[in-house]
Amino acid sequence: MATDFHAAPTSAVYGRNRPAEYNADLQVLRRIQRFLLPKDFAVSAALIDELNQGYGLNDAPVDALLADGIKFARPLQRLILRESGFADNAPTTAQNRADDQSLLMRAEFAELYAQFATYPDWYEPQLAEIGAVAYRRYPLMLVWLLRNVALMAGYSIPALALPLIQTGALVNDALPRLMRTYAYILAVSEHAAVSPTGRTALAIGSEGWRQSIQVRQIHGLVRKQLLHNGWDSAYWGIPINQTDMVATHLQFSLLIMRGLKILGARISTEEAEGILHLWQLASWWMGIELARLPQHETAAWAWLYTYLATQELDFEVGKPLAKALHDLPSQLMGKQTRRGRWVEMVNASVTRTLVGDDIGDGLGLPRPKWRIGILASVPILFGVDTARQFSPQLATKLEQVRAKRQDNMNWWLKRYDHYYQ
Repeated sequence: MATDFHAAPTSAVYGRNRPAEYNADLQVLRRIQRFLLPKDFAVSAALIDELNQGYGLNDAPVDALLADGIKFARPLQRLILRESGFADNAPTTAQNRADDQSLLMRAEFAELYAQFATYPDWYEPQLAEIGAVAYRRYPLMLVWLLRNVALMAGYSIPALALPLIQTGALVNDALPRLMRTYAYILAVSEHAAVSPTGRTALAIGSEGWRQSIQVRQIHGLVRKQLLHNGWDSAYWGIPINQTDMVATHLQFSLLIMRGLKILGARISTEEAEGILHLWQLASWWMGIELARLPQHETAAWAWLYTYLATQELDFEVGKPLAKALHDLPSQLMGKQTRRGRWVEMVNASVTRTLVGDDIGDGLGLPRPKWRIGILASVPILFGVDTARQFSPQLATKLEQVRAKRQDNMNWWLKRYDHYYQ
């Protein structure tokens, strides 16, 4: 495995940096250290330096193309699909085809073409498919954990929250943004029956492949906008930088997988390895250098602990995002309905139970007295998962239900969300 990174000054110090013991009292860090790391674990100076380097690194080929006004997502998809013999439903003209081909003369576009047209040598499709089957097994739990664990935990970190604040995402556009992110994590583990290629998860031409290209372009456009509008790179590093993207990668893979286990899901060691491997490819497609991605679960927890321990935390920055997300049930179901308020209490309970009361308090979430009641899901999910393992008929039925839900999600987004149009 290569360990060299794109050059960045190791001596750079950003305003966001904090000493390794600065956030040591956070409940989530105490839990990680107690239950998920070796007893002799210590924060590594080399890892801190690696994180620090990553704050100063962007997505070089994407940013170079966007600096010249080249939006690459659609041409890249069209070109690869044509060359691979897959149908692309978007209408094209002879001029489109000629323009797409001419883009290959740009070194940056050719680099992206090589990355998305074939699998890298290190990728194991069979292992990734094992992970995908386990990950997509729990679609309702996924959105629960995405909303209340992955996103809420991220809002406590200003470096992750500020790009969303400054672009208006999740504050003025909370529901579509949440649904879009949910659709992406479903697409990464895409059920074969939904895939236009009819093959395994993250196949070339699959929905996860398409969305990875599209989201990578969106990230580049946001980075360009934030830098143009006076983003303080000396303090925060480059927006949507390499290190912060790894943190997001672990939110969607490691944190959600841990939440599933706590809530009763039976995920084997091989399935856990498969989930991380699946997300390695998705994250590499999103522009993260492979050498920066932790290669196994213990290394991932060490990385996440080090990242959280050394961050500046400012809950006031993330409060508007947390409030927008927290208020969604009442907005959808009616502010005066008991159902909406009950769902909000359940969501707050998930955050407090799995992330911690200190982050829940900081983000201004309510404190239900019965919050640990959400653990009642443990015997239910454990029981269903156990029955699935011994009943092929039940397993097949559950897969059909999940495939239908995923298909409906893709249909809804493509019909109503301008992002896909």
